[in-house]
Amino acid sequence: MLFAANAQSTELRLNLKKGREYRQSSEASMTIAQDLNGENMNIFMVIKGRMVFKVTAVHEKEYEMDVKYEQLSLSMQMAQGGVEFSSDQPDENDVFSRILAEMIGKSFQVTMTRTGKIKEVKKIDELFESIFKSFKELSAAEVKQFKAQLMKSYGEKSFRGSMEMVSAIYPDKPVSLGESWIVKTKLESGMMADVKTKYTFTANESDHHLIRGVSEIETLDKDSYIEVDGMPVRYDLKGEMHSEIKVNKSTGWIVDAKVVQHIYGSASLKDSPQIPGGMDIPMTIDSEVNYGDN
Repeated sequence: MLFAANAQSTELRLNLKKGREYRQSSEASMTIAQDLNGENMNIFMVIKGRMVFKVTAVHEKEYEMDVKYEQLSLSMQMAQGGVEFSSDQPDENDVFSRILAEMIGKSFQVTMTRTGKIKEVKKIDELFESIFKSFKELSAAEVKQFKAQLMKSYGEKSFRGSMEMVSAIYPDKPVSLGESWIVKTKLESGMMADVKTKYTFTANESDHHLIRGVSEIETLDKDSYIEVDGMPVRYDLKGEMHSEIKVNKSTGWIVDAKVVQHIYGSASLKDSPQIPGGMDIPMTIDSEVNYGDN
């Protein structure tokens, strides 16, 4: 009898209902430390957001959802000073805050599997296109620049990577308390990286399941350059991530989560007229992201 009780399996997965709305809030604090020819340059960022997911269709293995942003903000502190943008304060002279405000309430579509993988993101490009119709004062070059910033922070790849950190956590079969499983995902925002996570079913509480994860992160295509602010850059980075995630026992939706990352390595600028001989920049990225369901 004792063995049977200890070996009891639990099906950990999403169990969402058609027509229901599920909210997610997030606050990410990030410090990027770079060594530019012996000079330390630190950037501190805080990114906040709140989204609502409405289930429009339920299938055997996946859900279709309408997703809307309800609040967005971004602050950045550097040696030269700080800047802050918010959808709650769309001042006429603050173009980026106005852009964030324009994103609020506009929907795009997401298909998510019952194990939390993002299968498809649709109409997010159209969302960005519609935003700039009301910004007649911006030149074509300025629109292109702002679009690039939006895609980097809130585009399909960024959304998929940040969402799957706390949604793509479920095993493909029932598991017992204390049992572990492996989930592989990719980060594709700015740089390509593999994420391999060992999740463990840690606790079965009265109102939530607790899942802990330990991840290994490593960039892909270390010899390939991507364009960052008009300059070819390649990344050679690796690191680790620790997750503690509470999910609702009946729906599987995230109740509370904390994700801590430490990434280190270097970014290399390609030889060019602007950077003769190129440049290697040692860097570390430390971040903590907290999620909730409000």
